[in-house]
Amino acid sequence: MGVATAPSGPASESDRTGPGRAHWLRVARETADDLATDAVAREQAGKAPFDEVSRLREAGLLTLLIPAELGGGGADWPTAYAVVRKIATADGAIGQLLSCHYFLSWSVRFFTEPAHTAQIEQRSAAEQWCWGGGYARRPVTLTRTAGGYALDGRQSYATGVLVADRLAVRAVQADTGEPHAVVVDPAHHGVGIDGDADTFGQRLAAGGNVEFDGVPVAADDVLGSLSVDEADLSPLAALTSPVGRLLSVQLRLGMAEGVLAEAREYRRAGQSPWPPAPPVSSPQDPEVLTAYGELTVLTRASSALADQALEAVHDGLARGEDLTYDEYAEISVLVAMAETAASRAAQESTARALDIIGARSASARLGFDRFWRNARTHTLYEPVTHRLRDVGDYFLNGAHPEFVLPV
Repeated sequence: MGVATAPSGPASESDRTGPGRAHWLRVARETADDLATDAVAREQAGKAPFDEVSRLREAGLLTLLIPAELGGGGADWPTAYAVVRKIATADGAIGQLLSCHYFLSWSVRFFTEPAHTAQIEQRSAAEQWCWGGGYARRPVTLTRTAGGYALDGRQSYATGVLVADRLAVRAVQADTGEPHAVVVDPAHHGVGIDGDADTFGQRLAAGGNVEFDGVPVAADDVLGSLSVDEADLSPLAALTSPVGRLLSVQLRLGMAEGVLAEAREYRRAGQSPWPPAPPVSSPQDPEVLTAYGELTVLTRASSALADQALEAVHDGLARGEDLTYDEYAEISVLVAMAETAASRAAQESTARALDIIGARSASARLGFDRFWRNARTHTLYEPVTHRLRDVGDYFLNGAHPEFVLPV
């Protein structure tokens, strides 16, 4: 469908360093254009997004964050954030799927030794794994066995499990009570997955229920502790929280920008925004201009705050082990501000765009409602009330935000 693919061929400088930001932004733009061509039909069909994952895989986007020397794209987080945002302008559910994949596959680096991380990332790149699941939900049980461990329990996940090649799971060790990050091959005997997510939006995010029944887990697949005790959690490891939550910010902004762009194109095609009142409004209609102006200002302002948060996260990652708890707190609060602003931009833009378009926006054939349903569903899973409290407590009392992994 005209999607650019990852570069291949003889070894070169780009094979060692990655093809660069400009390449990946072009790939993201072309992939988003491809997804937009049948977005309405796919969303209404609601099938598990195996085809969409194939499009991401073909474009080389699944391995974006894996180092180039391990077979990946060699890109950094600012590039990954931009890619997620662009994909979300066309399809919010696939943007969520990709953002979850990036977070889970990258988080392995914080839970295990570098040599083991390299082995996992190299295999993930070679086999083009798509990651799903998550660490934020109520954990399942991990029990020691003669050959390693066994995993038992039932869990619901918002993203990725229907199409995942690897599941990232939060599991509590039965004999110690310690929470761990665990990697599971969903093809293992004892893993049962169903797609009874039943959400009114983000239907293609591949969420569902997973049953673990004595699933064998090798010792190497128990990656590390998920304890939030400061004795175990360094400032750098704690940065996994704002890194993941900033993906949600980009997803919301992408949906806001996507609905405004699509409404603008519909408007430019000469459709009346408020039928059947004659005459048909012109592009200079004051109400239309005011509405677009307000939503553009809201989205751009939220984008500017997101850029500040992105720069802070990127700088924090660059500081590595030199990062302090105070610096982590500042980064986390800034991301919380960006989350709140992006949530408002997404909800207002996707709802008010329907008013701008008018009665025709009720047409299922046009599919404008999907933007609102997707944005509203995502913001229900990731509410900003606690983030606002974090901001207020930090401003008033200097309190460090609680470490919270994204859903």
